[in-house]
Amino acid sequence: MELSVLVFLGSVALAGYFLAGYPLWLRVIPFRSHPVLKSADHTPAVTVLLAVHNGQEYLRAKIENLLALDYPKDRLQFVIVSDGSTDESEAIARAFAPRGVELIALPRGGKAAALNAGLRHATGEVIFFCDVRQRIDAEALRQLAANFADPQVGAVTGELRILKPDGAAGEQADMDLYWRYELWVRARHSAIWSLFNTTGCLYAMRRELCRPLPPYTLGDDAVLPLGAYLQGFRIVFDPAAIAYDYATKTGTDWKRRMRTLSGMWQTYRIYPRLLLPHRMWLHFFSHKLGRLLLPWTLLAAVMASVFLPDSVWKWAILVAEATLFAAAAIDPALPRRFPLKRLTSLCRTFLVMNLAALLSIKVFFVSPLSMWGTTKVDRATDA
Repeated sequence: MELSVLVFLGSVALAGYFLAGYPLWLRVIPFRSHPVLKSADHTPAVTVLLAVHNGQEYLRAKIENLLALDYPKDRLQFVIVSDGSTDESEAIARAFAPRGVELIALPRGGKAAALNAGLRHATGEVIFFCDVRQRIDAEALRQLAANFADPQVGAVTGELRILKPDGAAGEQADMDLYWRYELWVRARHSAIWSLFNTTGCLYAMRRELCRPLPPYTLGDDAVLPLGAYLQGFRIVFDPAAIAYDYATKTGTDWKRRMRTLSGMWQTYRIYPRLLLPHRMWLHFFSHKLGRLLLPWTLLAAVMASVFLPDSVWKWAILVAEATLFAAAAIDPALPRRFPLKRLTSLCRTFLVMNLAALLSIKVFFVSPLSMWGTTKVDRATDA
């Protein structure tokens, strides 16, 4: 058998496992479940920690949102860390000082440095991490905190629901297929034992498990919780804790995806132990590490397909590849109600995510500080 055929078949087989084989296996295998010993009466002291850089567009509403959380007020500390903001973010935060909001103003140093400063200032037993843009449900913090009644839980995250541009929420929102899959996987991993990351705008951790982040860390929502996981604690998913956000604008989600995937490379460099056998290693390889390996297997398949022996199968494969690329390329120009929009959007998302994964290795060659910023979202008021 020719080398091009072997490379093509091997690459397609591995990509097929990441895309379809593992999800099928995760669905049909009856893994042993480990319920969380959650208690609604468990209300530990919590430090609400928000790092922001030039977030004036959202900050006032966000602080009001945090102050409205349904949680014992005498058990809360609110800490806002400004990472060298040059807009009105610091003035907005200072205006809330009479209501108990503390501001730490720092020179520009990146989110990791801002969070480290906030952790040094924190007094709560639990740290509640959030971002400036997303709206948090009033019950979310109470739901997250209740999970820490289980001594095996080191970190917990909730469910991010994607809104339509008109603000419609819940099941009516047009949540993309990838995010639906991700939430399902998180629920399965949590039941089996543990996740490998959290949602950055909605997660909480025991303060004693929070280790200082290495400089210019991009994925605090993975590095911090995984530190707890490697100490033997669980990272769990609680869908009762909810935050809301709008989908990123078409054409503006590239930087966010690049930042997330670059942060994954950083995480595995910080914790090389993840690459060695551990309790959830097969799930880690199949879902998390597989996300970074998938585009390389696809690239190998595409390159090998060009050198396949001349046959009807070769040309069918090349036409299929060309169709995928063409659908992704024209998607941004198509109106939302176009009949094939859902299909072209899926093609574009698939291509963008994998291209971002390919290029995310740039984190080892450029300053990670350049990758942190505010993501633009698609909502009616932006139109």
